[in-house]
Amino acid sequence: MYFKSFWRFYLIFISLIFGSINSYSQKNESEKIKTDSLREVTVIENKKSNEIRSTSPLQILSSKTLSQLNALQVSDAVKYFSGVTVKDYGGIGGLKTVSVRSLGANHTSIAYDGITLSDMQTGQIDIGRFSLENVDMLTLNNGQSDNIFQPARSFSSASSINIKTLKPTFEKDEKTNGNFSFKTGSLGLINPSFYIHQKFNKKLTSLFSGEYLYADGKYPYTLYYGSSAADSSSLEKRKNTDVHNFRLESTLYAQFDEKSDGYFKAYYYSSERGLPGATIYYNTENFSSQRIWDNTFFTQAHFQRSFSSKWEIQANAKYNRGHLRYIDPTTLNSSGETENNYTQQELYGSFSSIYRVLEHLSFSASTDAFINSLDADIVDFSYPTRFTSLTVLAGKYVKNRFLATSSILYTLTNEKVKWGNPAQNQQKISPYASFSVQPFSKIDLRIRAFYKNIFRLPTFNDLYYSRIGNRDLLPESANQFDAGATFLKETSKWIKYFSFTGDVYHNNVKNKIVAYPTKNIFQWTMLNYGKVNINGLDISTETALELNKHINLILGYSHSYQRALNVTNPENRDYNHQIPYTPRVSGSGRASLETAWFSVNYSMLWSGHRYAVNQNYTENRVEGYTDHNISISKNIKTTFGVIGGNFEILNLMNKNYEVVRFFPMPGRTFRANISLKF
Repeated sequence: MYFKSFWRFYLIFISLIFGSINSYSQKNESEKIKTDSLREVTVIENKKSNEIRSTSPLQILSSKTLSQLNALQVSDAVKYFSGVTVKDYGGIGGLKTVSVRSLGANHTSIAYDGITLSDMQTGQIDIGRFSLENVDMLTLNNGQSDNIFQPARSFSSASSINIKTLKPTFEKDEKTNGNFSFKTGSLGLINPSFYIHQKFNKKLTSLFSGEYLYADGKYPYTLYYGSSAADSSSLEKRKNTDVHNFRLESTLYAQFDEKSDGYFKAYYYSSERGLPGATIYYNTENFSSQRIWDNTFFTQAHFQRSFSSKWEIQANAKYNRGHLRYIDPTTLNSSGETENNYTQQELYGSFSSIYRVLEHLSFSASTDAFINSLDADIVDFSYPTRFTSLTVLAGKYVKNRFLATSSILYTLTNEKVKWGNPAQNQQKISPYASFSVQPFSKIDLRIRAFYKNIFRLPTFNDLYYSRIGNRDLLPESANQFDAGATFLKETSKWIKYFSFTGDVYHNNVKNKIVAYPTKNIFQWTMLNYGKVNINGLDISTETALELNKHINLILGYSHSYQRALNVTNPENRDYNHQIPYTPRVSGSGRASLETAWFSVNYSMLWSGHRYAVNQNYTENRVEGYTDHNISISKNIKTTFGVIGGNFEILNLMNKNYEVVRFFPMPGRTFRANISLKF
């Protein structure tokens, strides 16, 4: 019922987009369009100004910065955001999820060109599947963005990462341009990729991109048979680490007139990979044999129209289908293996409007509705379907040196299953407020603060997973408090700028959803059991130096302190202990030397020790690490385009450190890239 109605809406919306494209593209380009006012033009400031003026912490990695970080995937790049913990299970194909300020991956949304990605089965997006080849910018918002003209779903998480892909750009008389790239290196890496921009006329452009990635992923590591330096060890090689990824993506952009534009995107991703298991003593040969196949297809469309300088609307629609196949050929059952197939579907629609009441005051309203379903070939599976509606009212006030935003989000869910009893329907109101003030007119110093109450719904696995799910779970609720200061100074002639941001924060999580043993360690269930208090500090600085006319030096550093304590039950031995895989201190640094002849980039990640489980005892400790990377690159202009070359040395000190216990990371590796931009 729900899916049929949404399919009608989605097909009508797409038809309108293509109908508009067709009608506008057939008009004579020289025809003058009569308008009573020009569409409002937004001047995009440089990324540093945006970060400094935001009322809540905003971090931006531009395409240029991304090229300096020795990063292959989005998961490599987001590690350089302060306050971020990436749970990395090792190698190119290992699962990678992101947690911001210790709230967990389920509280972090991932958006692709402004429209949120979803995984209702686990609530976590594997950011290791996204390459940086077609990415123009990565942004991280704690709390939420100052932009109130967004889909309601953008307001519904504790933090959000937005992946903004490249958009076609052309020189004066240019019709076609693009880039071909080929990467190779250690771990058997083969990674060709391309993108092509095409301009059909003044109103219609397109982008087509694709890539293939293969790696055997095998790397040596040292397996220690004890915690003492005197204990024996052996040199092993990581098993079952191969990965085959294939991506195709096409986007059609339309500038209908001065007042309206839109795009239609189609995306396909296919992956087959081994799942490297934990490194188990005396069982390194046969332990890792599970494999996973992932096929994802989605289409999304966006339309935006300005009726005047005061009133503007936008609409979004999306269909997503994801199929996951998992096989374990070593299961001790009658068939000798376990094979599970899962299929997720989502239909999504959104409508937003903004009205600028006064010069400094604006209000927006957004409503989203989406349906998610999950099918699986598992005995006694529930086949759940969830309908969710989100409604947001938001306001923004900007004047001179003061900026304030506020919003209120209303969430309503309806749950249905084919077998058994469905989980409880939910409705929740979530408020948000933030402000930023510049005390001194001649000094770009700003004081900011925000408060947000938000929650995350139980996933389909939390509710319905066989013999573990609990259909009476309540949403996990989080309160976020943040206060900070930002500073930007364009200093002397040779120091282009110096920036600083610092924030202290307090988060508390109630009704935390945890897996808890019932009768014995083999029988578990999901419970609203946990409570976590999180206090932290994020600091980041950056400066750009112009050493002479031909040499620039960019330096950046970030530092995070997180004290994330389990305060569930004072009677438990893990009370007031740091939650698993959250380092007390961590940070990153980078330096980029740009000359007229070549560029040299250095980047560094470091983390203090963590604990693999709730109890912070020595035997559960995962040691800290420092990861150094360096690269050199050069571009050569030719008559047929710009040829670029890049050579990287990763993990320069050759350390098999662990992000997740018993999942060693690769030691020193090498990567080379050659590209042609035409």
